Amino acid sequence: MRAWWVARQGPIAGGPLVSGERPDPFPGPREVLVRVKVCGVCRTDLHLAEGELAPRRPGVVPGHEVIGEVIDSGPGAVRFRRGERVGVAWLGGTCGSCRFCLRGQENLCLSPTFTGWDRDGGYAELITVAEAFAYRIPETFHDQEAAPLLCAGIIGYRALLRAELPIGGRLGIYGFGASAHLAAQLALYQGARVYVMTRSPEARRLALELGATYAGGAADEPPAPLDAAILFAPAGGLVPPALRALDRGGTLAVAGIHLSDIPPLNYAAELFQERQLRSVTANTRADGEEFFRLAAEIPLRPTTVAYPFDAADRALRDLAADRITGAAVIRVAP
Repeated sequence: MRAWWVARQGPIAGGPLVSGERPDPFPGPREVLVRVKVCGVCRTDLHLAEGELAPRRPGVVPGHEVIGEVIDSGPGAVRFRRGERVGVAWLGGTCGSCRFCLRGQENLCLSPTFTGWDRDGGYAELITVAEAFAYRIPETFHDQEAAPLLCAGIIGYRALLRAELPIGGRLGIYGFGASAHLAAQLALYQGARVYVMTRSPEARRLALELGATYAGGAADEPPAPLDAAILFAPAGGLVPPALRALDRGGTLAVAGIHLSDIPPLNYAAELFQERQLRSVTANTRADGEEFFRLAAEIPLRPTTVAYPFDAADRALRDLAADRITGAAVIRVAP
C-alpha cells in the first residue's frame, strides 16, 4: 500500500514525512481492515512530525481522522459488515481495567493506544482498527465533511463540556482552526454568544459568517466578560489574557495535546474570584457517540480544504503556516 510516515522528526519545511510503499496490514482479533477514502489533517500530526510530540515508535504513519470502507474482518469481529462506512479516531484502544476505565473515564486510561501515534494512522491506503473503537458515521455528512469530525469535532465537543459554558452564556474561543470552527457551531446552536480571538483575518471572517458576535486579534480583550473560554491555539502565552477575559467563576479549557510554556500567572488578576484553568485529554467513546448525534441534529457544516494524497506533506506545511481556513482533508482514494 502507499503511505506517508515520519522518517525523522524536525521542522516541517525539512521534510520529516516521506512517502512510499509499506506492507499491507492485516486485521487481528476483533479488528477490521479499512480502505481509507479520506483522512483529516490535525495539528497533532504536525506536532508529531516536528518533534513537539515524542514518537511512540519509529516510522509511524500519522492521521487519526479517517473515513473509509470495511473490506475485511479479523477473528471474532462481528460489529461491521464488509462495505460499511466507518470512522477511525484518535483513541485507538484502552485497557478497560484500570481505575479510570472502570469509572467511565477511559480518556485517562493508564495504558491507552492512539491512532497515528501508537498504531499506524490514515495517511495510508489501508488501516486496521479495533472494531470497538470505530464509529458509524451519520449519512448527513459526506466523506470530506465527516473526516474532521473524528478529532476536531469530538475534541471541540469535549472542550466545550470542560469549559462548563452556562446556557445562553458568552464563550471565548482563542484560535480558530478546524476544531474551533466546529465548537463555535455547537455553542451557537445551544444559544451561546461566541467571541473569537485569532491572528488570521480569514479565520475572523469565517467566525463572523458562522454567527460569532465578535472576532478580534489573538490576544485582544473581548468587548464583554466571558462566562467560559476555550484555548485551541497551542500558545501558552494566550493563557493569561484568556483568564483575564473571564468573568467571575469562569472556566478556561485548554484543548490541545501540546501547549507552549505558560508565563507566570498573576493570581489576583487571572485566577482569583474562582476562575478555573482546565486541560482536555483525549475523549471517551461516549463523547464521540454523543457528539455525532448532536452534529447530525444541527447539522454541523465543516469548512474543508482538500489535498491530493501525494500532497499530504504540503497540507502540513500549510497548516504550520496558518494558510488553512477550517480543516484540511487528504483524499487518499481516487
